[in-house]
Amino acid sequence: MITLALSKGRIFEETLPLLAAAGITVGEDPEKSRKLILPTNQPDVRIVMVRASDVPTYVEHGGADLGVAGRDVLLEHAAGGVGASSGLYQPLDLKIARCRLSVAVREDFDYASAVRQGSRIRVASKYVHLARQHFADKGVHVDLIKLYGSMELAPLTGLADAIVDLVSTGGTLRANHLREVEKIMDVSSRLVVNAAALKLQREPIRRLIEAFASALPQD
Repeated sequence: MITLALSKGRIFEETLPLLAAAGITVGEDPEKSRKLILPTNQPDVRIVMVRASDVPTYVEHGGADLGVAGRDVLLEHAAGGVGASSGLYQPLDLKIARCRLSVAVREDFDYASAVRQGSRIRVASKYVHLARQHFADKGVHVDLIKLYGSMELAPLTGLADAIVDLVSTGGTLRANHLREVEKIMDVSSRLVVNAAALKLQREPIRRLIEAFASALPQD
């Protein structure tokens, strides 16, 4: 049995064509089903639905053989010391769920001036390790506030001066009178494989990796 860990939403939807290239179709829609383990048309392949931030943990510790996770999640996972990168093999950048990790502030907040003057900036993010590293590299002093959702509220309510979050089109920022001021990194989703599973189930996993690779979108 091969177990693939996925998260709901964009990553799941954009992984479906890659699964189809491997001859795999998922038996149920995770948005409609209450099941957390979904069958496929292949009796030896199943899908487990987990939170995006938990995909690396499931794969690294053997709860799943493979998974699909964003570069942001993988780097935050590694930076947090919650798992050694040696437990995860990353054979493919799947080039799906593309976006960017950025700094955003209220439209009326002078971010450049605050940085230039050496002001201490309050930053809200669920990516506290990546945010800390980014501002440390710039020599900017920050107080980090860990949040798990509705990041745009933090500057609007005075909880924070800035946020570090994923940005796709920027529409949500504009709708909430925020603006993107700094890109930290480009993000896309990667296929990650449990190192032990790759040894124990080398051939079926290799075939799956090759099928995914053949179906990757072209730049």
